[in-house]
This record gives sequence, C-alpha cells and structure tokens, in this order.
Amino acid sequence: MRTDNLIERERRMTALCGLAIVAAVTSFAVAACTSVAAQDDPAPSTADQPAGGPPGVQDGVLPEKTSAFDTARPGIAKLDPALLKAVQQAETAMKKDGITMQVTTGWRSKRYQQELLDKAIFKYGSRKKALEFVSTPDDSHHVTGHAVDIGPTDADDWIIRKGARFGLCQTLSNEMWHFELATTPGGECPPMS
Repeated sequence: MRTDNLIERERRMTALCGLAIVAAVTSFAVAACTSVAAQDDPAPSTADQPAGGPPGVQDGVLPEKTSAFDTARPGIAKLDPALLKAVQQAETAMKKDGITMQVTTGWRSKRYQQELLDKAIFKYGSRKKALEFVSTPDDSHHVTGHAVDIGPTDADDWIIRKGARFGLCQTLSNEMWHFELATTPGGECPPMS
C-alpha cells in the first residue's frame, strides 16, 4: 500500500512538473513573439538614440506631420537642395488646394536604410524578396538625399497629377508615395521603374 501511495504521488508530481514546463515554454514563446513583433515595427523611434540603439533623428527618422519646411531635422535638411526646394514649392501649392502634406521620410543614413532592409528580409523571408521593396544603403536614393516619401494618400495623388510643375515625379511603380526630381519643372515625368 505504501508503494501505491508513492507511485500515485510520483504521478502527481510528474503531472505538476509537466504543467510547469508547459507554462514556462508558453511564457517564453509569448515573450519571444512580443519581441519579434516589436522588431517588425516599421517606424523606428524618433528619439535621439545612441549609436547602438535604433535609428533616431540623427539618422533621418521623422515624426508624424513633418513639413518640408522643418529644416532643423536632418531628414529634411540633408535633402538635395533642388529636391527640397521643389518639395517645399509643392507643399505650398498643395496647401492652397486644401491638402495638407507631410514628408514621411526624406534623407536616411546608411544605418537607417540597413535597418529597413533587415526588417524587410525578416518580413519576406529572403534578401532577394526584400530587395523588391527596399533598396540597399548603397542603392537607396534616400541615402543620397535624392528621394522623399510623402503622405497622406491625397497628397500623393496631388503630386502624381501636378508634381511635374516642380520637377517631382513618382519614380517607383510600387510606391505611390516615393518622389524624386526626375524632370525639369514643367517637363514630363519619365516611365516608372
């Protein structure tokens, strides 16, 4: 009888240990998924971050509602001067039409561009697939200050229709928000890539 009690006790302890292991694994999995989801956040912190942290203001990260006239921000100030002038002219003209524009991203550091590429590789599962959506730091026109992303959608539509007056053209067919100086003011935009 004593042996039966010991066997029953061991069974209960084994069951309790098994439940504890399942609980520990579940907690670890939830923490890991939360960590991965946080890494997949498309907008890095806008705070000024140390070199080892996520990209910040010094890397070109822009907060919401950034105007092309916010030249104290590196993401605006480091744009090619001709592009900056054209975007400012477009923003002023757009405002007269009742549309509020924001620059969602302008100049980016190589570090910021690399983070965007790394996130795309994680998201799409391969570098080859990620490169369909995000350029390398060596190929990105944002890194050279020759590209801006504009929002919201009504502002994108306005620039697609009227931006050539300022030399602004949508240059990537899969990004209606991406604009570059691709023609002379009043010229025609070239075909998109």
